Amino acid sequence: MSFLRRHGATVFGLALLVGALYVVQREFHHLSWGEVRASMDAMPGHRLWAAVGWTFLAYAVLTIYDRLGSVYAGYPVSYIRTSLASFCAYTLAHNLGVAAVSGAAVRFRFYAAWGLPPAAIAKIVAFTSLTFGLGGFFLGGLVLMLEPQVLPWVGEHTPAWVMRAVALLMWAIVGTYIVLSKLVPHFTLFGHKIDLPGFRMALAQTTLATVDVAVTAAIFYALLPPAEGLTFLKFLGIYVAGYTAGLAASVPGGIGVFDGFILIALQPYVSGPEVVSALLLFRLFYYIIPLFLAGGLFAAFEINQRRHLLGGWFSKEQGATDALEVPALAGLVGLGGIALIFIGALPPKPSPLLNPGLLDVLEGAATHFAASVVGSLMLVVAYGMLRRLRVAWWAGLILLANGALVAWLRGEPWWLTGGFLVLMALVAAVPSAFYRPARLTSEAMSSGTIVALIAGLICAFTLALVAYRGPLAGEAWWSVVFSSQAPASLRFGVGLAGVLLLVAVVRLLRPARIMTLPYDDLARLKLLELGATPPHTADGAIFDEDGKAGLAFTREGRVLVGLGDPVGEEQARIALIWRFRDYCERQGVDPAFWGVGEELRRIYGDIGLTVFALPSEDGTPRFLACRAERDFQHFKDWLPG
Repeated sequence: MSFLRRHGATVFGLALLVGALYVVQREFHHLSWGEVRASMDAMPGHRLWAAVGWTFLAYAVLTIYDRLGSVYAGYPVSYIRTSLASFCAYTLAHNLGVAAVSGAAVRFRFYAAWGLPPAAIAKIVAFTSLTFGLGGFFLGGLVLMLEPQVLPWVGEHTPAWVMRAVALLMWAIVGTYIVLSKLVPHFTLFGHKIDLPGFRMALAQTTLATVDVAVTAAIFYALLPPAEGLTFLKFLGIYVAGYTAGLAASVPGGIGVFDGFILIALQPYVSGPEVVSALLLFRLFYYIIPLFLAGGLFAAFEINQRRHLLGGWFSKEQGATDALEVPALAGLVGLGGIALIFIGALPPKPSPLLNPGLLDVLEGAATHFAASVVGSLMLVVAYGMLRRLRVAWWAGLILLANGALVAWLRGEPWWLTGGFLVLMALVAAVPSAFYRPARLTSEAMSSGTIVALIAGLICAFTLALVAYRGPLAGEAWWSVVFSSQAPASLRFGVGLAGVLLLVAVVRLLRPARIMTLPYDDLARLKLLELGATPPHTADGAIFDEDGKAGLAFTREGRVLVGLGDPVGEEQARIALIWRFRDYCERQGVDPAFWGVGEELRRIYGDIGLTVFALPSEDGTPRFLACRAERDFQHFKDWLPG
């Protein structure tokens, strides 16, 4: 049970991913990148413009979520501001899949800067989190009621009355929510108090979510060619089921799982190359382009919040603020690594800067080989950047420069080379954010990081094998490593990525090595020697590897609460905060810190916690640091406002 609690969601998500891509590999091994490119080139312009229009409408609908949420919370925020918060929160969370840039964390950052109290922000987060589910349930029920056999594997072999019964159940859930919103102001579920929004707000919430899901599906539908029997209603059912499967897998953007489900479900209606081209364009319109827009807007917001620091852009004082840009940059570095792994399996394009003889030499040595190696290393470095490792900052700069060089030598589009250089400049602008010595080999890797890493590798090489046309074009991607018929550079790249994947899995499943002590006389004595005033009661104590810093903690439900700041040497205190976070990760609980001071606020933000001010009797600032989106309920009665 302990293993399932810690790793169950990760194993389930990876099983969904591997299963979906295995089926795709088996059913569509004949696909080629040339066919996909031809399908994209042949796509009429009116379909592209229709998809662009639906994308604008989809994000316009999303912006209303936060506006309604602020009204529900009792602190109406202007539509301009809620639009900014909603767009950045949804886009960054969908694409990056990093806990520190989850939708909740981004919203807390925005609304706290605009003066909303923590309780109101928590209500907005809860409201926006629930809204999508209402639309999915309502539309899913509608599709199953009218088209009970729409889903592959399930609907074809299940009686229609069973599927319609499921539809009625989905409608009943939505109806119950609306009725409860009219009859009762709040209720308690699993120990959490849930405030309902009222009848009119619940109706508006359900309607908005329904329109949102339908419009997002219309983006994809507009990119598909006309197909006999594929009505929008049928496609809507396929889209909702595929999106739900992607959410269940807990991978960023549902990558791999959503794509595989859509590809299989549309097989009876549309050819494989046409579906793949529509998938790639859908991700470009709905995910990739908005990601860069949201990243720019969020960076501008962060700069505006710290204008007084612009004069010391490289100074140590910059680290005194809570920032979310490092996880965002790390996520972009990881995406760059996946892109390099993918293009490393493609033939280089003719470059006007290189003569044909030099291009022939570079094709094997400096393009396939270099792209695979640099891309794989960028994935590892992105993880190190999340941990604020100084060596990861230096390595990231070097690898991004190499990525730009590889893209330039291969004759890739100018914007790809420029993207690596721009990302390199952004990473170079925040050196003080990477303050930890290199201890990557002793770090505990989180489940979310494992899922994102493995998902990216598997999907990149699955797509690469679609592009590769040769003796192994119809084989599974893992067989490339053992075949003498594949190019040596491709075999090396796949093998290297496989080793990284294996190491990551072993690190995830290894036993925890972080030890704690019972809160006895020995633990109190060690804390006293470090200069602490030990609390009267606690559930345990934790110390850094060298015993130079210590912290007492207690347990509150599914949260381990550090009692004050760690005490000891400065660097050891910082290391202990990360160590405590890793220990909580291993135990399947969340970390929190109660009664901390100003000095280490930045570090608590770096491990994904939100900091709130506590009432102070002597005027000394004291704070609570916790994962607000999940654990705020444990502490809200102690907070002002």
